[in-house]
Parts: sequence; structure tokens; C-alpha cells
Amino acid sequence: MNLLQAMSDPKLFGPWFKDADTWAAWRGFVGALFGLPLYVTEADTYRACTGRFEAPAEAYSEAWLICGRRAGKSFVLALIAVYLACFRDYRRYLAPGERATILIIATDRRQARTIFRYIKGLLTEVPMLARMVERETADEFDLTNRVTIEVGTSSYRAVRGRTLAAALCDELAFWPSDTSASPDYEILDALRPAMATIPNGMMLCASSPYARRGALYDAFQRYHGRDDAQVLVWRAATRTMNPSVPQSVVDEALERDLPSASAEYLAQFRSDVESFVAREVVEAATPPGVVEKAPITSVTYSAFCDPSGGASDSMTLAIGHREDERIVLDAVRERKAPFSPESVVSEFSDLLKRYRISQVAGDRYAGSWPSESFQRHGITYTPADKSKSQIYVDLLPRLNSGQVELLDVPVLATQLITLERRTARGGRDSIDHAPGGHDDVANAAAGVLVALQKQPGDYDPDMWARLLDD
Repeated sequence: MNLLQAMSDPKLFGPWFKDADTWAAWRGFVGALFGLPLYVTEADTYRACTGRFEAPAEAYSEAWLICGRRAGKSFVLALIAVYLACFRDYRRYLAPGERATILIIATDRRQARTIFRYIKGLLTEVPMLARMVERETADEFDLTNRVTIEVGTSSYRAVRGRTLAAALCDELAFWPSDTSASPDYEILDALRPAMATIPNGMMLCASSPYARRGALYDAFQRYHGRDDAQVLVWRAATRTMNPSVPQSVVDEALERDLPSASAEYLAQFRSDVESFVAREVVEAATPPGVVEKAPITSVTYSAFCDPSGGASDSMTLAIGHREDERIVLDAVRERKAPFSPESVVSEFSDLLKRYRISQVAGDRYAGSWPSESFQRHGITYTPADKSKSQIYVDLLPRLNSGQVELLDVPVLATQLITLERRTARGGRDSIDHAPGGHDDVANAAAGVLVALQKQPGDYDPDMWARLLDD
């Protein structure tokens, strides 16, 4: 039985697909993905969404689904996962005791739980399939046919050591970039070897579009509109795939923010979002193996702090100095939440005193508590006179000209590389982290490096004697 038949069978998935108009476009996608005959309307949808003319003659082993929000992507991924797990036999490809895994990779735990609930409903509410469930845990189902359906979050380490029959990646354009500047490529590179021993394996990547970069945009550029491509790329607006979404919702979103809504509902890659700085520039500014520099008595240092209340964001500190026209980063610290703000201020103050720093600039966060907390340790906290975006804009020319020396701290490089420049309607640029990302370490580093464009003042040895006595 193919998946289209299963979607029509009242004893299988039919109850979820009674509204033929709502699911018509999805039937066209499923038919194209599995190389099934298409009706006239489904063939029209196929041509409109793929930019191709020739109907597919066989199933695809790799497909990319670019759709707007609320189109139904996550539910369809769950449906395909359950079908592949229950209706295909992988046992002849498995060693004794080995299991084939259908792996769904979500952006975060919350999204993973949503997909897992879809899978649970599709399995347990169909009596024929419920009998196949051998074991259920918080994130996987073991089936009696030696197949496991597992839902996880985006990590290239998590996909290694598996035998994958299929990998279904949800919202990969928004995978967190905390540990890598290109998590989508790293995870996909780890997935392909894990699928090498299953001849009829499938990789399906689904996401709303975002910036014109990354694996999703690369696949769109390579394969969309090409009849000779062995990879299927399907791009469709929200209402194409789910006409139950009111047009008024889309219209109101477009009126509020055209670039954002065009991506979220019309499946158009954003033209107003660009990378802030090239990877090559950051790598050229980073001396290999230098993670911190000890304080030198004859050098005058400056510092910048990005405070946090300790509940969610990190609190960070960066220290640097100037050597003629060159700006050098000497130390960075990051304390991840949760933490006690007072204890981190105490720790950062000790580090500042090691570098003979009595005044630290910082973000205008949380009113007066940073100033009061640092003052208790003899450090003056001064709110920065520039916004975060202004600081990054001022840093970029120095980076591009090679006048900045960074530290070989992976989180710093990752955060700088994944910063984005967004252009508002009025033409004003803003610099910020990507959705799901962080920039706390980069904020502190950029703050001190930009401050050092002005020569710091001389320090008072008697003042340092008083501070150290404290």
C-alpha cells in the first residue's frame, strides 16, 4: 500500500484527511515524493511548486520542502515517518540485533514534543499500527519490525553511530547556531553516511525560508525548476498547502512587516537579511591556539560587560588593549544561565583587577543593578553610549582591514559569523543574532574593541594599590 492509499483508507490515516480541499496540495507533494501517478490538479500543483514540467517517474531519496508557516509541515513529516516505519521492510539490510531508525530532527525540544505527539496519535489511534508498538519512551517508539521512530533536536553528534532508514529535518533554516556557524551543513553531512547501508533510505528537509544562505537556500538554487535534478525541491506559500489559514491573517502580516511575512507566509527567501561579517575575515583575525593573554604591567587595558539577570542569557566580559593602530582582545568570560548575578560580578571584578581595570563599560541592562553591584567591588560600571548595532557597525571596518586581533575561542567566532544585518523599511540597518542564536560573547568583545578605537586613559598606580587593598 502506498502513502496516498493509506491517507484515503478509513482504517489507517483516512480520518485525518477527510477534507479533500484542505489536503489536495499535500497529496500532490506526497505523490511526487514517492513517484506515484498524479491527477490533473495534483500535476498542476506539482508544476507550480517545483518549477518542473515532467512528472516524476520514481520516488526521490532526497527532497526539500520550503513552505510558509502553518502549512502543515510538521504533521506531514510525522505522517511520512510513521508510513516509512510501518510499511517498509528494512530487515534484510540489518545485522543481527540491529535496528533501523527513522530519525526526525527538530529545532528545539518544544518542537520535538509537538512532532512526537503527532507520531503518537498516528500510531496509537490506528489499531492496526498500535499493535506494532513494542516500547515507548519520551522520544522514541520501538516497533516489532525492528524499526525505531525517534525524535531529537539538532546536533550532529546525536546522529552518529546509527543505521538510518530515513532522516526528516524540520525547520532546519532555524536550527540553533550556538556551537556551530553552519549547523545545517554539519548535521546533513553526518546524516548521509548513517543512511548509506539502507538502499531505499530517504532524507526529507522541511522548513520555512529565511535568509539567502545555508543548506535550504543552496538546495533551492541548485535543484528548483530543474527537470533533470535527482533531488526534489518543493516551494509553496502557506495557503497553497493549507487553504484553511485565513487570507486576512496573511494580509495583516504583510502590512505589518513585508519582508518577514513574505518569508513566513509566501515562502520567499528574505532579501533584507545578510551576513554581518565573512567567516574568512574572522578566521584571519584569530591567532590559532591563543585563548587568553596574561596581563602585562606596561599595558593599559579596557573592558566591556554584557550583564544578565542569570535566568536565561549568559553574562559576559571582554578585556582588550590597543597597540598603536591595532586592537587586541586579551580575555573573554562567559557564565551561562542559571547563575547568581552577584557571584558573577564578584568573579568578573577579580579578573578586572588582575588587568588593573577600575572602570568597565557595559550594556544598559536592568537599570542600576550592574552599577551598584560592581561598585561594591570597587569597579565603576558605565553604561555604553552606543547601541549594540552601532557598536557592530563601528567594529566591521576594523575587522575587514585586519586591525583587530581576536582570541581562539570557538563560541566567539561562531557568534560573530552568525550575526545578521537587517534592513528596515526606512533603510536603517540593525545587527543582531539569528533566530534561536545568541550573541552575548560577541557583544562584550565588540564593545571593548570599539571602545579601544579611542586610546584609553593612563592609570593611577596609587588607585590600584587602594583597589587591591580592598
